[in-house]
Amino acid sequence: MRLLAANLAALLATSLWGASVVATRVVVQSVPPLTLAAMRFGQGTLVLLLVLLLFAPALLRIKRQDVGAIALAGFVIFTCFSILFNLSLSLTEAARGALMLATAPLWSVLIGRTLMGERLAPRQIIGVSLSIIGIAVSLLERGLSFGAGDVSMYLGDALMLLAALCVAIYGVLARRILQTYAAITVTAYAMLFGTLLLLPLLVLEDVGGALVALDQQTLLLLVFLGVLGGALAHFLWVQSLSALAATQVAVYINLNPLVAAILGAWLLREQLSLMFLLGFGLVLSGVLLVNWPHAHRLHRT
Repeated sequence: MRLLAANLAALLATSLWGASVVATRVVVQSVPPLTLAAMRFGQGTLVLLLVLLLFAPALLRIKRQDVGAIALAGFVIFTCFSILFNLSLSLTEAARGALMLATAPLWSVLIGRTLMGERLAPRQIIGVSLSIIGIAVSLLERGLSFGAGDVSMYLGDALMLLAALCVAIYGVLARRILQTYAAITVTAYAMLFGTLLLLPLLVLEDVGGALVALDQQTLLLLVFLGVLGGALAHFLWVQSLSALAATQVAVYINLNPLVAAILGAWLLREQLSLMFLLGFGLVLSGVLLVNWPHAHRLHRT
């Protein structure tokens, strides 16, 4: 039951992030990327800290010697990932960026093997591979190509690979911190530190102009991004890490662009092709192989 709950948490988190991609496409037209990230995670931090203050104040306490580890986790996912992700998509195509991000489970396998002595069962390795192939298949007719391109496009690809690496590193860091603290505590403080480290960078953008230009629709989408796509989604992600290995959780990230595409198609009344559905099936099969009950256990050397 605990493993099922963890898998459902990862699935829901990914679904919320997929919806967040659609919302971000709208909000980013009015709010610059770094300002959006700070506003989103700032809201998320306030929500999580308020929940802790009202319902579990004891969980607000963290030891001084653990502040550095939690701050590092926040820096990796809420500062570095946000910057790398946004900058990458300003240089490369969205489809190529989605495929680069899909390598997160591979990075997780390498880090888990090197630092934690974990190794996947053969079926799980096949599952990780299928999930990446599925992403490539589903994106083929959405502009995915690797022909001639300018230097900036390849730089964007490299930055997204680093963003995928951040996802994997965060998974490993969070799992270690979860040995001492509850998932909501880890998420709240990591988000707090990550947001604070983003604030100095806002001098590069016109924050005042963005705030003045906000309308009702944009405000509602910002609240969604902060509360559901920020606080709730990241809490669920860390909660899943308390029961599953980092790679088992990271593979769910490959459902993110597919959920975004499905929601986009639904909202815009577009047709989903057979190629896309095939890719979605491959990704889903990969996730199931990695997390199926008889294959969920990672062996330690």
